[in-house]
Amino acid sequence: MRISNWQDYQLIDTSAGERLEIWKDIVLVRPDPQVIWTPLRKNPLWANPHARYSRSDTGGGHWNTYKKIPDSWKIRYKHLTFLVKPMGFKHTGLFPEQATNWDLMAEMIAGRKEPVKVLNLFAYTGGATLACLAAGAHVTHVDAAKGMVAWAKENAAASGLADKPVRWIVDDCVKFVERELRRGNTYDAIVMDPPSYGRGPGGEIWKLEERLYPLVELCVKLLSDRPLFFIINSYTTGLAPSCMGYILGSLVQKRFGGVVEYDELGLPVAESGLVLPCGSTALWRQDGDGKALKGSE
Repeated sequence: MRISNWQDYQLIDTSAGERLEIWKDIVLVRPDPQVIWTPLRKNPLWANPHARYSRSDTGGGHWNTYKKIPDSWKIRYKHLTFLVKPMGFKHTGLFPEQATNWDLMAEMIAGRKEPVKVLNLFAYTGGATLACLAAGAHVTHVDAAKGMVAWAKENAAASGLADKPVRWIVDDCVKFVERELRRGNTYDAIVMDPPSYGRGPGGEIWKLEERLYPLVELCVKLLSDRPLFFIINSYTTGLAPSCMGYILGSLVQKRFGGVVEYDELGLPVAESGLVLPCGSTALWRQDGDGKALKGSE
C-alpha cells in the first residue's frame, strides 16, 4: 500500500464507521464506510471535535458544528497550499491520500528534459494540477463543476502557481476528450479521477465499471509519441486496483511498452499504527528514453 506523508493533516483514529482527523488546527469527525471495526475511542478529541458530519436516513447529511471554524482555511503539503472547506456529502475539497501520487508525478515530470503536457480529467480542486505545475509541466485541468474549477484556481493562487501554464476548462470530460481528438491535440501524460456514479449534462448515467474502459481507450488516442505516464484513481467499492492495472496494460502498455503498477492508497492511523485504505490507483509509466523505470516490476 502506498502511504502519504503529511505535516498539516493527520488521521488520528478510526472507529465504528467514522474517522477522526485534524486539518491543520481543525478537528473533524467524518463517516467512512471502510471503517467496520469498533475499538474503544480513547482519544479525547472524539468527544471534542470542531465539527462532525452526520448522515441522514433519507440521504445526504449535515455538519454539526461545536466550535467556531472559518468557512475555509489553508493547509500545506510540502510546497503546495490548499484551501479546505467543509462541504455537503462530508467532503473537504481534498483527498490527502493522493499526495503520494502528486510526489510521483512531480518526480517523473522533473526527470523529463523537454516540456511535459498533462491532461487532468475529473480534476476536482486541483491537487494533481498543482503538483504537475510546480514540477514544470503545462497542464489542462478539466472538470464539469464550475465551482470546483474556481476552487482549483484559488489553490493555484495560494500556492504561488497562478502564472504557470495552465488551461482551466469547465466541461464534460468525455466530450472534451472527443473535441481534443478532433482538434489533433496530444498530451504526454494523463491523470483521471472519475466518479463511481453520476449523470452527464444530458442526463446520461455514468457508471465507472461500464464507462472506464471506453474512456481510457479514447484517451490513449490523445497520447503523444513519447508519453510519460497515465494514472487512474478510483474510490469505487469493489473495483480492485488490478482491474485498472489490466486496463492500462491492455490499452497503454501494449502500445507503448513501459510498466504498469497498481495498488491501494492509504493513510496511517496515529492511534493504532494501522493504515486506512482510501481507494485504488493504477499507473502506467515510462522514462524519457522509452524504457521502464528502474525499480518497477
